[in-house]
Formats: sequence, structure tokens, C-alpha cells
Amino acid sequence: MQTYIAILRGINVGAQKKVLMADLKVVLNKLKLQDVTTYIQSGNVVFKSDEKLSNEEFAAKIEKAILKHFKFDVPVLVRNATELKKVIAANPFLKNKNIDLAKLHVTFLSAVPEKSLTDEIKKFSLPSDEFVINGKEVYLLTPEGYGVTKLSNSFFEKKLKVTATTRNWKTVNTLLEMAEKL
Repeated sequence: MQTYIAILRGINVGAQKKVLMADLKVVLNKLKLQDVTTYIQSGNVVFKSDEKLSNEEFAAKIEKAILKHFKFDVPVLVRNATELKKVIAANPFLKNKNIDLAKLHVTFLSAVPEKSLTDEIKKFSLPSDEFVINGKEVYLLTPEGYGVTKLSNSFFEKKLKVTATTRNWKTVNTLLEMAEKL
């Protein structure tokens, strides 16, 4: 049995797309996902399954169930626990021992962007914010805070032509801890 992390984009932000985590758990349990556990209200789910589906197939299955139950589309990105552990280990900003971990984020992408798009976006620079694209993740360092950066989900979606959703460093690490306890 494999452990997975599902990350939902754009729920419980403002008055739109309200999803109670208890309701989400019910929906996911109906999909025969096991040990479904949620973390905070922004759409973070850890679960187990013995189904032999790809991350993209799990994401599509969850998206379809959410649409059927809640009546709105929610993009879902899935990583397995091993992949999430590698994402954490690969963060290039951790080499700086003086880094403020509260200013680190990971933007998860639905697919590896085309090389021409990643080459183009690397030309974009901001005075204080930094980012590094590594496969299906973008590592962010936002010294002024994520709330004021231009490096938003929408920015990466427009520039890289993929779905994106961001989590702060604490959440990413907590999701791995949860996955390892299942």
C-alpha cells in the first residue's frame, strides 16, 4: 500500500469554493481511499491506497468526485510520500543556514513544464524574491512574504502553462510527517 498527498488548489479562499475538511474526507472515503487525513483548511490530504494509479490518475479521480459532490472544479495535484521526501531534500535554499524557513514555499506543478517556457521564465527577476524550478516543483524564497510576491500560482500557471498550487515550507514538512505516520 502506497501513501499519497493530494494538494487542492483554490479552496476556502475568501467566500468561494467552501469545502469543509470533514465533507472532503467523506467524499474521498467513498473513493475507497484509506486512512484519509486532512491538514488545515486549505486542501491538504494524506491517504493510502493499494490501487495502481499514477499521480495524475489519482488527481483526476479526486477532481471528478469533488465536482460531483461540491458542484465546482478544483484542480488537484498528487505526489506520493517518497516523491514529497525528495522534494524536501532537493530545496536549494536550504544550503543557506541563515535562511528564514518561514519565507520558503514550494509551488507544485501538474506537469514538468516545457524547457522553452522554463528558459523564458528564468529571465524574470524581482528585487528580493528568488525561485528555482526543479522538475514539477518551484522552490520559492520570498523575504518580504508570500502575500506580497509576484510569484503567485497564477504567475507560474500563465508562464509555464501548467496548473500550480503553493504551500509554505512548514505545511510541506508537516504533510511528509503525516504521510510517514500512516
